[in-house]
Amino acid sequence: MMITLSIVVLVAVLLLWLYFDFKLGRKRHLSTVNKREYPERKGNLILFNNGEKLFKDLFDELRNAKEHIHLLFYIVKNDKISHEFLGILKERAEAGVKVRLLVDYIGGNKIPKKMIKDLKESGVQFFYCHKPKFPFIWYSLNERNHRKITVIDGKVGYVGGFNIGKEYLGRDPKFGFWRDYHLKVDGPAVNDLQTQFLYDFHDTTGEDLLVNTKYFPTLQEGPIPMKIVPTDGAFLQHHFTDLIKTAQEEILLGSPYFIPGKMIAQELINAANRGVKIKILIPRQGDHPFVKEAAFPYFNPLMRSGIEFYYYEKGFYHSKVIVIDDQICDIGTANLDKRSFFLNHEVNCFIYDFQFIQYVKGQMRKDFANASQITFNELKQRSIFQRGKEKFSTLISGLL
Repeated sequence: MMITLSIVVLVAVLLLWLYFDFKLGRKRHLSTVNKREYPERKGNLILFNNGEKLFKDLFDELRNAKEHIHLLFYIVKNDKISHEFLGILKERAEAGVKVRLLVDYIGGNKIPKKMIKDLKESGVQFFYCHKPKFPFIWYSLNERNHRKITVIDGKVGYVGGFNIGKEYLGRDPKFGFWRDYHLKVDGPAVNDLQTQFLYDFHDTTGEDLLVNTKYFPTLQEGPIPMKIVPTDGAFLQHHFTDLIKTAQEEILLGSPYFIPGKMIAQELINAANRGVKIKILIPRQGDHPFVKEAAFPYFNPLMRSGIEFYYYEKGFYHSKVIVIDDQICDIGTANLDKRSFFLNHEVNCFIYDFQFIQYVKGQMRKDFANASQITFNELKQRSIFQRGKEKFSTLISGLL
């Protein structure tokens, strides 16, 4: 009896600690975070939605770097493609190129310590960012840097959904083919990606490189208007709400995780009620035991408003993309979920070019062609076990 009581007390104390740690950590976070939005720029964009093509292009650009390489990834694995990636950085550092690599503490924890040691000995400045810290350990453990930014010689940038690992090449049999969207950027917006990387570098190391003009060369404009939009666990929900409010005819939305919360769900319903055609693409196969079930409570009310949901069937769908009419396209690192809205540090690219938007819509139509529409009947046929997972997933949806 005493043992049982002791266990109950310990569990209660632990839950209280987790609650107040998270609540107070969030309060402090919001007191320090600032909204950062860069101006609209004009440049060039290339869209990659295939890992093989992206990594070939990225690795070629890395091998040709002359002055500096700045990279931030949420995930780097301990596998063949990750070793090749880290080997390139090591070789360029040994050739005199200044290489700085930030990896999220949670997402990059599979990198071998020996590899990190070798990187540092070769001259690579390697740092884990967003390590858990006092006094709010639980909150800081969840406040992750989910950005994926690459800047090479201050002239070429990359941003999007791909991390470094074999699954992103479709080489993990668990997931099969991997669909993701990633942008190659040139033009003045590269300066904004550089700025954001250096903010993150300063936040991690305390070293301020923003005043060094050599990292910000003058770059020629291109034809495509765009804007880099970073968020630090705040403001993203309002960015997405503003996008949805502008829709007049069509919204195409793709996300690997769909846990929009009440505000975004209501804005989608409002858009559907004013006649906007909305199609949402998510993966049938999950990569997390509870994320898929956390989406189910949103399906019924949104589908009853005429919103169509589709399961991607070809493999795993990891793209983060929103297209509003023919006016705005958003591609970046943020998922349509509470973690991206309220915890993760993200970076997106808003694009305002008609021709580029048409190209993205064409790629999304191909993705929808490899998908099946979710029906009310399918939702009704879920097992008791699935419905139980849904209830639990809803309780923890803010951390998924």
